[in-house]
Amino acid sequence: MQPVPGAVKRLATQRGLEVFQPETLKAPDALERLRAARPEVMVVAAYGLLLPQAALDAAPLGALNIHASLLPRWRGAAPIQRALLAGDRETGVSIMQMDAGLDTGPVLLQKKIAIAPHDDAETLREKLAALGAAAIVEALADRQAGRARALPQSAEGITYARKIDKTETHLDWTRPAIELERAVRAFLPAVASLNGEILRLWRARVVEGHGLPGELLRAGPDLTIACGEQALEVSELQRPGGKRLTAAEYLHGRPLAPGIRFG
Repeated sequence: MQPVPGAVKRLATQRGLEVFQPETLKAPDALERLRAARPEVMVVAAYGLLLPQAALDAAPLGALNIHASLLPRWRGAAPIQRALLAGDRETGVSIMQMDAGLDTGPVLLQKKIAIAPHDDAETLREKLAALGAAAIVEALADRQAGRARALPQSAEGITYARKIDKTETHLDWTRPAIELERAVRAFLPAVASLNGEILRLWRARVVEGHGLPGELLRAGPDLTIACGEQALEVSELQRPGGKRLTAAEYLHGRPLAPGIRFG
């Protein structure tokens, strides 16, 4: 639970590059230091805050943002999770010319990929990180060569990927199993309760089954739990303070009888 340097900082430190980490880019001294670097263009990835216009104006070619969605779909903070929750079949990366709005600037380049049935937030993030790295290099080369064209985003199909709230990760067993399976993959982990104990659910799939929402239908080798429609078969979970376990390992230490209810 201690802060550790991110991958970019570690690589920069290994290569002897200066790392500047201001708490805000609105501070005059931070803006002055940014201008003093005399950037031609700036690249922004996973910054999490809106850049003030003064920062955007620091580089003649502006700031390019690597955004993990096909804009204008899923503007905002959590595009990967929202795409998984919505059951989207494809996503991708947009290289966007930043303006003062929230992911509203014109798009220079987009790259698409399919979302695999078993993709989760971690695997999809890794795929999009690699795709975004290649896309930003291509976009910068186009910009340097003068052949880049930034096209305005469509006014249709706009959706917002609001930040994930902790309460969202708690599964509502009255919902269809397909929605809860998506939630497990998106939140990684999702959360459920059993007899007052909070359990983190890491792997699950949709199976046939009927019962009261939250009712344990089968215990072994996995946990099959009834939902509003169909059932969720949980194959990997975690107790508070414990390590991730297969459902079989969990049941070995804590046998459960069908009929109990998850919250």
